[in-house]
Amino acid sequence: MVKNIFPLLIAVLVLLFACSKKNEFVIEGKITNAADKYIYLDELKLTVNQTVDSVKIDKNGEFQFKGNVSFPTFYLLKLSDNNFVTLLVDSVEKVQVYADAANFSREYVVTGSDGSMLVQELNNHLSVTKHKLDSIRSLTVLYRTHQNYQELKQNWEQEISQIKKSQIDYSADFVQKHPFSMASVLALYQKFDDSNYVVQDLQSLKVAASALNSVFPKSEHVRALYENTLKLMKDEQSMKLQNIIQQAGANSPEITLPNTEGKNISLSSLLGKYVLLQFWAAVDNGSRIQNPVLVELYKKYKGRNFEIYQVSIDENRIEWVDAIDKDNLTWINVGDMKGSVSAINNYNVQKVPFNYLLDPEGKIIARDVQGPALNKLLGEVLK
Repeated sequence: MVKNIFPLLIAVLVLLFACSKKNEFVIEGKITNAADKYIYLDELKLTVNQTVDSVKIDKNGEFQFKGNVSFPTFYLLKLSDNNFVTLLVDSVEKVQVYADAANFSREYVVTGSDGSMLVQELNNHLSVTKHKLDSIRSLTVLYRTHQNYQELKQNWEQEISQIKKSQIDYSADFVQKHPFSMASVLALYQKFDDSNYVVQDLQSLKVAASALNSVFPKSEHVRALYENTLKLMKDEQSMKLQNIIQQAGANSPEITLPNTEGKNISLSSLLGKYVLLQFWAAVDNGSRIQNPVLVELYKKYKGRNFEIYQVSIDENRIEWVDAIDKDNLTWINVGDMKGSVSAINNYNVQKVPFNYLLDPEGKIIARDVQGPALNKLLGEVLK
């Protein structure tokens, strides 16, 4: 009986050992003129760099690190705080790095890691761009007393603009080509200087954030990128709305959607009245709870040049029509049964129920006013 246990124990130990090796990576290489110096491996976090290991480089300039990751992770391989290379290491990769200590951060060869090679490509391209920009800026200082300085300066400014555009196009194209690579995170956070990101278009952020979040949702870099992109998208919608509000005349974006009978009704057809633009859903409890309140308000104020234009974000016509009938909603109700996406985007609607109050000229005078506060506001404007 005891003898039969040993094969099982051996099998379990082998399995445990195999599992521990499953996600193990190796970073090794050779650095000339660095014998007996220490080399450090830092994990690149969102806000700090965390040293995870260090080894002494042997007399032949060779070193080796081992570690475990479950998704591609950024590391700094450092000889000093100012002399390092950035790696993007995935599980089971065997990464080789070869360089000389004197120009370690500028000239190195990396193999065995697709992510690390893409990172090197990105950094090298931006380094060349920055060198070009610095050279031109040096000329602007050197020739500032030249008699044709203003003409030269104008030419240099055009050249700087062209160089920056080339870098921006390259970086945006990089993200489009490598949406599922963590290297795209680096591309999106590269800067020309302390305050100017290379990539500033929201579309590139959307592409990378969506793709990476679907593959590496546990990465803190991906989570930060995803959350930042969502915030920028909301800010963009808010900015669009603010621009509309600042325009002369009617400042509420047009909505034209079909009612329950299939007839298209436009929001602008109600100009001349105070309009409560209400976004709701038949399947949303909060919306259904608020409907009886709206029914009472409508009875109270409909004879005072007041109308409700209710936009449904439902996708089921039967549920929508049934809710209108059960809740006794007698005002204008519209929806395309596809979520009325254009309308909610134009009005930056992030939740339902949600509303805007428009004056007779179509200007937005209040937003997201509910319950007693809405009754008080209507009482004040509908005297």
